[in-house]
Amino acid sequence: MASRQKILLSILVIVFVAGSGKAYPGGIGGDANNQGDVSLAGCTCHAEEPDNSVTVILDGVPFHYSPQTVYEMKIQLIGGPEAQQDTYTGGFAMTASSGSLGAPEGIEGMVQNWEDDPLSLTHTDLGAKAPDRTWLITWNSPEENSGPVTFFIAGNSVNGDQAPSSLDRWNRLTTTIDEGEDNGNRRTIFSGNGDINPPAPIEDHTDLHHMGAKLLAHWLGLLGFAAVILVILFCGFFLRYGFSRHYKGRSNLLRLRIKHLRRGDQL
Repeated sequence: MASRQKILLSILVIVFVAGSGKAYPGGIGGDANNQGDVSLAGCTCHAEEPDNSVTVILDGVPFHYSPQTVYEMKIQLIGGPEAQQDTYTGGFAMTASSGSLGAPEGIEGMVQNWEDDPLSLTHTDLGAKAPDRTWLITWNSPEENSGPVTFFIAGNSVNGDQAPSSLDRWNRLTTTIDEGEDNGNRRTIFSGNGDINPPAPIEDHTDLHHMGAKLLAHWLGLLGFAAVILVILFCGFFLRYGFSRHYKGRSNLLRLRIKHLRRGDQL
């Protein structure tokens, strides 16, 4: 009897551990954690609370959207455990309140709709191995007069051991886009402590042969400045020595005229 109880207890422990330690390298969405939609509730199976050391970035967001227009954006995670090569590095779950989400043409396979829901997007097994934790996505805006649209994103940065734990880090982002005239400008939305290292410049100098009009305007400005300085110097010398009666180099005619003016003689 005691042995049966031990076996039953062992089975329950195994089931509990397996259920609580389940990883989702092939994507996640919906109420997978039994705490509501993952994109809103977060990746609570890895840690109970979000961590601002992970910065969730949504790049290419329009200030206003035009109806029935396809917008290409980029989701990126920065921070958390160091990304390991040839293993899982992270994932995301995204939900849009309206419109439809998808992948850009030609680069399918990194993201997918969760259970074929056009309003829900997540990573694929291949996408979970993205070394830079970056995913390109598309959003097809809804019909006219649909009003503001809200995006909910939860991003999970993992250490690659496929065992959800507090060693992994996650954060979430929420943003809203109003309907209106799209002027073509784009913005970057992020959630986190903002501790982002900018990419190193590809080149540390600019070839003068490729500066074109900018270089010409630069040299014309310098020449104009030099011309002004020369004019000022010339005027200074002229005023200093041209009318000074102590300057020995002036002409005899000028000296004679100055002498007559001093004496009050007029020609």
